[in-house]
Amino acid sequence: MKVVLDTNVLLSALLFGGVPGRLIELWKNGRITPLVSAPIIAEYLRVLAYPKFKLTEEEINHLLLNEILPWFEAVQAPVGARYIAADPGDDKFVWCALAGRAEIIVSGDDHLLACAGCPVPVLNPVAFLQRLGLTG
Repeated sequence: MKVVLDTNVLLSALLFGGVPGRLIELWKNGRITPLVSAPIIAEYLRVLAYPKFKLTEEEINHLLLNEILPWFEAVQAPVGARYIAADPGDDKFVWCALAGRAEIIVSGDDHLLACAGCPVPVLNPVAFLQRLGLTG
């Protein structure tokens, strides 16, 4: 199953575990294939570098090179229609999902979750795990 993970879900999975952390096993065992585009990778890196996470450049590179890139499928995602009026920066997740034919966007972002006109379903991590038949 192809999915797009928004930044807060990916960072929560990698840095804090919990429910989002359960997604790591799913992508490492091939049950899901996370899709990324260049703008999404850029955002992942930008947010990983936030001072509040206290990650070194080496730690960020380790996460990128060992926990993300080997498991994620890169897609070319052209700019498309606007879906997230309240936060147009979130449109990159929709465009990536459309370009890669993802079935679901997994997000904890209120703007994405509230997008009534989104052409790809948006689920929070608990709802996504439930959809897969796993407990949240």
